[in-house]
Amino acid sequence: MRALQLIEDRRLETVDLPEPDAPELGEVTVVIKAVALNHIDVWGWRGMAFAKRKMPLVIGAEASGVVETVGPGVSNLRPGELVSIYGARTCGRCKNCVEKRDNLCEHVQGVHGFHLDGFAQERINLPARLLVPAPPGVSDVAAALAPVTFGTVEHMLFDNAKLQPGETILVHAGGSGIGTAAIQLAKKMGCTVITTVGSDAKIEPAKALGADHVINYREDRFEGVVRKLTKKRGVDVVFEHVGADTFAGSMLSMKKGGRLVTCGSTSGVSTQINLMQLFQQQLKLLGSFGCRMENMANAMQKMAQGLVHPMIDTEVSFDDIDTALKRMEGRDVFGKIILRV
Repeated sequence: MRALQLIEDRRLETVDLPEPDAPELGEVTVVIKAVALNHIDVWGWRGMAFAKRKMPLVIGAEASGVVETVGPGVSNLRPGELVSIYGARTCGRCKNCVEKRDNLCEHVQGVHGFHLDGFAQERINLPARLLVPAPPGVSDVAAALAPVTFGTVEHMLFDNAKLQPGETILVHAGGSGIGTAAIQLAKKMGCTVITTVGSDAKIEPAKALGADHVINYREDRFEGVVRKLTKKRGVDVVFEHVGADTFAGSMLSMKKGGRLVTCGSTSGVSTQINLMQLFQQQLKLLGSFGCRMENMANAMQKMAQGLVHPMIDTEVSFDDIDTALKRMEGRDVFGKIILRV
């Protein structure tokens, strides 16, 4: 079967791998349909040093597929069923897993596509407990975006930041995959949405998704514009995933008692914090990683109801993967790039 492997930094090759064996107890064989590319793929491609990985490594951390074969002991899935795949290999036994706080697993083996072989392959055997069935009306592309693109945002906004209707939110990088999801989810619940983008070309698409105000951060200091838009009050919530380049401005953009939730650091992993500002303004800084499988199910229900929809930049084949990753690295994307398997 075909698979897309990272052979060494910035070198990806399409290879032939053995077909998976028959699924074991609690497993199913999944035929992969679509893989959604993320910055985690860019990090692995360009050789982020902190990744504990062994190459060659099959890439792809976010995907959907169709159940082909059901192993012994599996009763909740059937052949032909479309599923969204949870990207981390959790233990399923620890207290957090049992309590459905999947992303806090105490014995996680790693993230597929980063520490473990990923989903850019034609077939894979997976534990049935890591598969979330897609409801009717959800496409394979939409299901592929549930684990990271929409699941991460659901976890950030609702589990962690506790976003409420009527609040004002600043969404950074509104043209990114999770940025486009955050704009839609926040707007649908009745929030005022301010977003930043990196070029004028992304302003109208961001407005079309529901953003009330769009700031080109390359042209204006976004924190100054935010203070002006909110009459110096600041926003209730900042949706942060850029990192060092925006963190200080993000803190300046918050109202007294505001919440900043972050899941990323694409512009750098270290930053400085004004501690007096933190405690005098009683700000809340919340870290968020991944999502719970319940977040994936909730996201797909909203897609099925037509409340939100995936924003797709392009679909590519294995042969186009280098170009796709270079575009992502250069932030020359609005929405998601989908890899068709």
